[in-house]
Amino acid sequence: QVQLVESGGGLVQPGGSVRLSCAASTLPYYCVSWFRQTPGKEREGIALMVTSDDSTHYADSVKGRFTMSRDNAKNTVYLQIDSLKPEDTAVYYCATDPRLRYCSLSENDYNYWGQGTQVTVSS
Repeated sequence: QVQLVESGGGLVQPGGSVRLSCAASTLPYYCVSWFRQTPGKEREGIALMVTSDDSTHYADSVKGRFTMSRDNAKNTVYLQIDSLKPEDTAVYYCATDPRLRYCSLSENDYNYWGQGTQVTVSS
């Protein structure tokens, strides 16, 4: 059973940047994804990585500002967020699942989640 631990969130000014980390207890499975959630809203899938070739896919709402990467030696996946906006304020989660053979941004496809890290964008 994989354990995921996110870190790197905090209070950031609009226009700033933050890099979130997702450390996995085991080698990453085929898909690793990032989601975010604000109070009263459904969890939104924002980015995924296919670990077989490190290809990435982003939701239209974050494309161009969010970048996924990973460090295999550290079993860690990153989410770089640039040009932060107040509407990016959310709890950010990473997720994976060993059963997946295709990757999606649907939260229902994932059974392993981290505890989340809060990103607050405010001046």
